[in-house]
Amino acid sequence: MLDMNWIREHREEVQRAADGKGIRLSVGELLAADERRRRLLKEAEQLRHARNELSREAGIAMRAGDDERAEEAKRRARGINERLAALEAQEAEAKRQVHELMLLVPNIVSPDTPDGASDADNVEIRRVGEPPVFDYKPLDHVELGVLHDMIDMPRGVKMAGTRSYVLKGAAAWLHRAVQQLALDHLAAKGFTLLEVPVAVRGEAFEAAGFFPLGKDQVYGIAGENLWLAGTAEVPLVSLYSGETIDLAEPMRLAAASACFRSEVGSAGRDVHGLYRVHQFAKVEQVVLCRADPELAEKLLQDITANAEEILQMLELPYRVVAVCIGDMAQKTYKQFDIETWMPSRGAYGETHSSSCLLDFQARRANIRYRDADGIARFAYTLNNTAVATPRILIPLLENHQQPDGSIRIPKALRPYMQGRERLKPPGGGTV
Repeated sequence: MLDMNWIREHREEVQRAADGKGIRLSVGELLAADERRRRLLKEAEQLRHARNELSREAGIAMRAGDDERAEEAKRRARGINERLAALEAQEAEAKRQVHELMLLVPNIVSPDTPDGASDADNVEIRRVGEPPVFDYKPLDHVELGVLHDMIDMPRGVKMAGTRSYVLKGAAAWLHRAVQQLALDHLAAKGFTLLEVPVAVRGEAFEAAGFFPLGKDQVYGIAGENLWLAGTAEVPLVSLYSGETIDLAEPMRLAAASACFRSEVGSAGRDVHGLYRVHQFAKVEQVVLCRADPELAEKLLQDITANAEEILQMLELPYRVVAVCIGDMAQKTYKQFDIETWMPSRGAYGETHSSSCLLDFQARRANIRYRDADGIARFAYTLNNTAVATPRILIPLLENHQQPDGSIRIPKALRPYMQGRERLKPPGGGTV
């Protein structure tokens, strides 16, 4: 959420951000609605003042024994009350309209955010590692999963419908292993690890900037104001909502959680295998810091580097891209995506995302700190996907497959995989 006074002074910049992010919002309509709200508020305050004066006048008249004058003042006060009741109803409606429009206002974007309409316009910053060159026909992750009896898509669909799966044996171990590797890496970086609810109130989604525009991507629990989070970012941001916190040093938080996403609007996209599924797990980084743009930029680079280091430990080739305005969420000021090489796609596929939001979320969640002068200010927030699985299993299995059908386990993962160095197909099966 942006400050209304700031919006008023930068209306063209806000409108450009809305247009660039594909959000149907008229900043002019918002400002007109807010002007009406302020006018009604002023009129209501004037009427309340007049009513109070009449009440004072009636009191003075009654003490003086002037019943006629007292009754006249009361009569006029009753008339004001009737007008005030109608005005307060109009004011409440104007306030509601402003609130609804404010929830559509996007964050502005950084000066170095690329222009563009979709992920096709994202700008590559760097590549790390080389995609493998196979001298045989490699298998995709689903074929490898069947060969190793560790991924069962048909039974997942039987139980839960499309975009569902079952991981068994080695795949289930890998699913847990990459999460624990990421958590251990973040703990060593000074992150506080938390276990947080995955079913949270709608207010938490609104505070984090996921409602109302992302509501169609979220599963709700019938009969309750509870929704299943698609990322631990939602509860982590809301952890300190309504509080004034100590940010002498940045607050670094991390959580591993089950995540859920309806994937509305993705019909026909990425339907094969584990790329786009309804249930998954993420290790999320969330950082809160002082309202210092230079500090926020450094922290954005830091949390991106944390994710890159995990990919390097997994020995996977990847690239980092600067996300264009048209591929950004409403809440995002600046974003990097990390895309990992997936042989079956013959391309890099998104596996991680890093975002800086400035004070957009903190304004919604009312998270403040006190600066050096003791003045309460809204915090800045940042987030990053340290690892998301089972999507990360796609490059992990495909890049490390061997000609005999076995799969090499990267050294960093072996302690989490019971010391195994390689996965071999049961019964000695080969490609």
